[in-house]
Amino acid sequence: MHAVLHTSPAHGTEARLRAFLDEHAPETPCLVIDLAAVRANYRSLRDELPEAGVFYAVKANPAPEIVRALAVEGSAFDVASVGEIDMCLAQGASPESLSYGNPIKKARDIAYAYARGVRRFTFDSDDDLEKLAANAPGAQVWCRFLVDAPESGTPFGRKFGCAPQMAARLLVRAAELGMDVRGACFHVGSQHTDPAAWVAGIAQAAAIGRASAARGVVLTSLNLGGGFPASYVTAAPALREHASAIRAAVAEHFDTPPELLIEPGRAVVATAGMIRSEVVLVSRKSDADEHRWVYLDIGRYQGLAETENEYIAYRLRTAHPDTPDGPVVIAGPTCDGDDVIYQRTPYRLPLALRAGDHVDILDTGAYTASYASVSFNGFPPLPTLFVG
Repeated sequence: MHAVLHTSPAHGTEARLRAFLDEHAPETPCLVIDLAAVRANYRSLRDELPEAGVFYAVKANPAPEIVRALAVEGSAFDVASVGEIDMCLAQGASPESLSYGNPIKKARDIAYAYARGVRRFTFDSDDDLEKLAANAPGAQVWCRFLVDAPESGTPFGRKFGCAPQMAARLLVRAAELGMDVRGACFHVGSQHTDPAAWVAGIAQAAAIGRASAARGVVLTSLNLGGGFPASYVTAAPALREHASAIRAAVAEHFDTPPELLIEPGRAVVATAGMIRSEVVLVSRKSDADEHRWVYLDIGRYQGLAETENEYIAYRLRTAHPDTPDGPVVIAGPTCDGDDVIYQRTPYRLPLALRAGDHVDILDTGAYTASYASVSFNGFPPLPTLFVG
């Protein structure tokens, strides 16, 4: 991967966001979201895979303004806590449009969600299923299984889901407990650029369906989860490639196509956002060191959490395009040795870059403000502004 400074002219969303930032000159760091781009991204998902119900993954960016805009568009919502439930309902989402997708939840939170009208739940264990039966009787349920798919850009590991054979057993048990059993679900991991990942999950879901049907429980729905990628330094495949792979796999593995659901987050909001940061310091570690260290006023704890392990390589812009550049290490401002953003990924920035210059970080609408710490080292959370 070669992460170099892009110097081509700004177009569309980028141009609108940079114009807003230049005009209003907000204190940095800050995130600016183009709500028109959020709406356009949602419509693209809906149009490319019209057979799937879209549940926006609120965790990607839980800004009320985004949730409100998507509710007006007709989106449903994947929520993971009572806080997200309350916020979605306050922004105009209906209880029927909410899916409580977190399989790790307290009994009292299930009861609270049910009391507020939520009727869609995901589980992946006996314990959570028992809590659902006791606190959300008759609710619609999906069982999440561990998918045997290639690793994603930011993998989940084994935290969520159960073995497919166990999922079939749990779905039969759910029916015995009086739940409204709908189907299986899986998540290929965030920022997945391989359309074949969904093919593997669909094949496994079909096998779970056959095993459940053999025991009298017919599955009618399949939740494909999220993971649809955005383009960063490395371009991601077009959404239509993922949609085509999904459509072909469903046709191959299911005699009767199930109802499809998707839970995109990054694909809806990533490209709608830009972070403006400021250079705090440019230095070298020795007189002979070719690499400069560029310290920004934003780092891992102010919104760039996805640079951990350098999983996500963002595109950068400065005020010195088309000038000589050189290799850099990019770091955040805190007194934490781990607050280094890019050390292995080869970035080059202008030799003219100085303290006080702005660095714009593109495609940062997802998993930035929602990951920012409350006040680590005394630095405030990342503020968010909106255009459109």
